[in-house]
Amino acid sequence: MNKNKLQKRSIRHLQGFTLVELLVVLAILGMILGLVGPRVMKHLGSAKSNTAKLHIEDFGGALDLFYLENDRYPLSQEGLEALAQKPAGLDNWNGPYLKKKKIPTDPWGNSYHYQSPGENGAYDLYSYGADNAPGGEDNNKDVVSWE
Repeated sequence: MNKNKLQKRSIRHLQGFTLVELLVVLAILGMILGLVGPRVMKHLGSAKSNTAKLHIEDFGGALDLFYLENDRYPLSQEGLEALAQKPAGLDNWNGPYLKKKKIPTDPWGNSYHYQSPGENGAYDLYSYGADNAPGGEDNNKDVVSWE
């Protein structure tokens, strides 16, 4: 081969992709995302629900420890903050009962709901999920302490 042919061949390789090649790659990526995307989003929603369940279990342990030391659960008006800061009039409070002094929000950025005495037990602790409203379906179900 002569030198001129080699230069033309190497220049052609350096020019990049054609528009048709780029469109084919984008179409393939679009199809893959169309098939995989909903499944990934499904798992993302269930991961947040599982995180909320773990938070509620952690709160449950802290609430039980509070109960053991104070002979009662925090009142509704004291809320979960009683686990981090001493409420007035509790001589046996030996907290904070959580690792951090700040009460975490649920995975959707909303506050957990706490009621004591509860309608379903000694206390009710729950998150309404992404919509922060009672009820919901699929990955937006309420996460509750009594189930």
